[in-house]
Amino acid sequence: MANFENITVEREGSIATITVNRPKSLNALNSQTLRELTQAVRESADQRAIILTGAGDRAFVAGADISEMAPMSPWAAREFSELGHVLTALIEDLPCAAIAAVNGYALGGGLELAVACDMIFASENAKLGLPEVSLGVTPGFGGTQRLVRLVGKLKAKEMIFTGDMVDAKTAYDIGLVNAVLPREQLLPKCKEIAAKIATRGPLAVARAKRLVERGYDMPLRAANRQEAESFALLFDTEDRREGMRAFVEKRPPKFTGK
Repeated sequence: MANFENITVEREGSIATITVNRPKSLNALNSQTLRELTQAVRESADQRAIILTGAGDRAFVAGADISEMAPMSPWAAREFSELGHVLTALIEDLPCAAIAAVNGYALGGGLELAVACDMIFASENAKLGLPEVSLGVTPGFGGTQRLVRLVGKLKAKEMIFTGDMVDAKTAYDIGLVNAVLPREQLLPKCKEIAAKIATRGPLAVARAKRLVERGYDMPLRAANRQEAESFALLFDTEDRREGMRAFVEKRPPKFTGK
């Protein structure tokens, strides 16, 4: 693993925990941090699950780094936006599950990072929002597209147009997070979910993730055809044979990803 300045990476078995570690700036995303996250996520693609979180109790990621953004030209802003889009698309394309552990503020680029993950768990003190319009810009890392797919057009427009934050309970009520937990239980819960996913067939999880992500924007019949094809292809894997043997033999399966 590479040495990073703004993030830390911890591997426990087949689970990687990637932490944005800029607590003095509430873990704001500057260009270097985006590049480091992209490299760390890419290097963790062989894991069974990854957890993304932020250092300290105050913020997951409080947004993009405004001090870096303020002097940007339109061309520099486009390059900065592309860094965010590369990272969030990479998270969606990972063959393993990505879980966001949102502790405190998840604003702007922070929320955009979270909604690119497969699941979001929030601490009770979490505040989530896309405040970019209060700076005279739009979300730039995919927020206008992914938020609407999670919470629906009306709620997404309200959050984006007003720039208002929602608290953890509201985020849960509108389907933006999977669960709300006391701060001290947040990371243990995410690790528990990741550990459970790690016991499942990794090829099946990867295929299921791809089916959900790619099928969402497809006509139902075409998406269902893709599902049937993936279902059939998995029958030619050792994992499928092992999973069904283990079921018949009433024992836990030992998947190898083959």
